[in-house]
This record gives sequence, C-alpha cells and structure tokens, in this order.
Amino acid sequence: MMRRHDLDWLRVLVFGLLIFYHVGMLFVPWGFHIKNNVIYDWLVYPMIFTNQWRLPILFVISGMGTFYALQKRTGIQFTWERIKRLGVPLLFGMLFIVPPQVYLERLDKHEFYSSYFDYWPSLAFNGIYPEGNLSWHHLWFLPYLLAFSLMLAPVIVYLKNHPKNKLIFWISKIIPKTLGFYIFIIPLYLLEAFLEPYFPITHALIDDWFNFVNCFILFFYGFLLVATKDIFWQSVAKKKRYFLCIGVVSFSLLILITHTYEDSTIRHFTEAFIKVTNLWSWILALFGYAATYLNKQSKKLTYANEAVYPFYILHQTVMMIIAYYLINQNWSLTVKASILIIGTFGFSWLIYEFLIRRWRYVRPFFGLKN
Repeated sequence: MMRRHDLDWLRVLVFGLLIFYHVGMLFVPWGFHIKNNVIYDWLVYPMIFTNQWRLPILFVISGMGTFYALQKRTGIQFTWERIKRLGVPLLFGMLFIVPPQVYLERLDKHEFYSSYFDYWPSLAFNGIYPEGNLSWHHLWFLPYLLAFSLMLAPVIVYLKNHPKNKLIFWISKIIPKTLGFYIFIIPLYLLEAFLEPYFPITHALIDDWFNFVNCFILFFYGFLLVATKDIFWQSVAKKKRYFLCIGVVSFSLLILITHTYEDSTIRHFTEAFIKVTNLWSWILALFGYAATYLNKQSKKLTYANEAVYPFYILHQTVMMIIAYYLINQNWSLTVKASILIIGTFGFSWLIYEFLIRRWRYVRPFFGLKN
C-alpha cells in the first residue's frame, strides 16, 4: 500500500507544534509544573486555538497509523510491536526522562534543596505525582495509545480482514456528502455535554473517563476513515475550504460565547456543540490541505519522521531545564520564548543525532527500529 507522505508531514508538524505549546504553558495563567515570573493573559487566545485540535488530531493520526501498521502484521505481531514501540519508551521515560522535570519543580517550589543525585533514584519514585514523585508527565500520550491499541486490536483485525464490511461501506458512502463528515461529531458532542463536566482531565488513565473515552473515539475514527482509502483523502481535499470556513466561524463563536455569557445549562450545551464542531472542522481542514499540498516525499521528511518520536520524548525535559534558569530573569517574553524554543529544538536534536540515532541499543528506548 502506498505510503501517505501527507500523514507523515502532519504528524511531524503537529508534534513540532507541541514544543511551541509547552513553551507557551510557562507564560499563561494555567497550571503547569513551573511558571515564568511574568504571566501574559493575551497569550491564552492562540493557546486556546491550538488546544482545541492539537491533541485530537494526534489521536486521529495515530488511529490511521494503526491501519497502516496492520497491513503487514497479524494481530499478535501488531500487539507485540505496540508494546515495544509504546511500552518500552514509556517505562524508560518514567525512569530517566521525566524525573528531572519533577526534581526541578520541587526545587522551584522549595520542596527539595539538594543535588539531583540525592533525589534520583532514592526519592524519584516515592509515591505518585503530584503528592509523590513518580509520573509520566508529558508521556501520558503513550499509555493511552497502548491501551487503545490493545483494546481495539480484535476489532481492528476483524475490520482489516473484512474490508467490505458494512461499517466501512457505510462510511465510504456518507463522507462524500456535504455534511457527511459531521455525523462523527455526535458521539463527541454527547461526551462533551454529559461526561466532561463530571470528569476533569487528569491524564492519569484510570480516573480520566472523559478524556479517555474521547481520545479512544478519535483514535478509532482515524482507523475507520483511512480504511475508506482514497474516498477519505479525495473528500477532505475537495471540501477543505468548507471545513476551514466552519472552523473559523465556530472558533469565533466559541470565544464570543465564553466572553459574553455567564455559565448556565444553555451555555454549556451550546458551547459543547460549537467546541466539537470547531475541533472536528480544523482536523478535517488540516487533512484536506495536507492531502492537497504535502503528499510529497523528501529527504527532510524521512529524517524528521524518524526524529519526531525521540523529540517528543525528550523535549519537555530539555525545555524545563532551560526554563528553570530563565523564568526568574527580568527579560521580555520574546527573548525568553526564543531561547526556549531554539534551545529545546537544538538540544533535542543534538541528543537525538549523537546519542540516539546512531546507537543500535539505544534506539528501542525511544521507539525506533534497529
């Protein structure tokens, strides 16, 4: 089956955006592990915009990647490959990549005063974060993907072995229609309207019911949509401007509602509908523009596509080490953000290029094949 280079480009670009987003978290009035000494309220608007679709599209892309991963594997081979590519980096990250982040947070909050090697390993795994120190922090994406892959493996294998099944056939018929793609927002709306108020996002897997089910559905959507093959890509490419317009309008309405009306039952249900319409529209628009302009192979893409997973694993620890020494400086947002973005990309690349990519026995710990 022909490889979709646009899907690879989207994966690389959205994970790259994650570095900008996490740098932004240091400067906005939202909870984060450490914070800058000056907070910028206006920065929440671009953060809210990207936050609407940034993670949802990654789960959709991951579901699509599962479809391609299964084409040359049996169910057992797929399950073992997922454990190696997701489980091993997760355990390695919790043991070695995440602990410096928790250590720096303890220093910043004056909860610990000694050296890192007084902290790790003797204290690094005492209790569960935030009360304790053991955490997967930004790597929470990996256990969720692993759980979804294992839970859906029998269903996905069945759908793979029965490509003419009624579900894929129905989706193939519905998505070319004008509003066909928007039937997928119904489950997302029901979750947003009825489950989200009772289960705040925790990224803890076991008690994160809204986030877990929501991401699970998006992951499965990715598999179902890409299983329609060219019908999906042709449909999103054809209607990309339509999705973009709906995305612009729905995001504008979302900002208007949240700044105009006080919390109420009517506002909640209206906001939930606009929110899921907005995030789904941007996801479809991005797929549409990528299918039109990015389905091209290049040496840069080949390199970036392999590097993106190690970058994801490394970036937040690298960023927080730099941030710890920057956040209390009386420098402008531009200076600090530039140092953080360039430094995070730069040091992550150095580690990847010279300590990961070339070393056969290191690569599996960052999800890379030998």
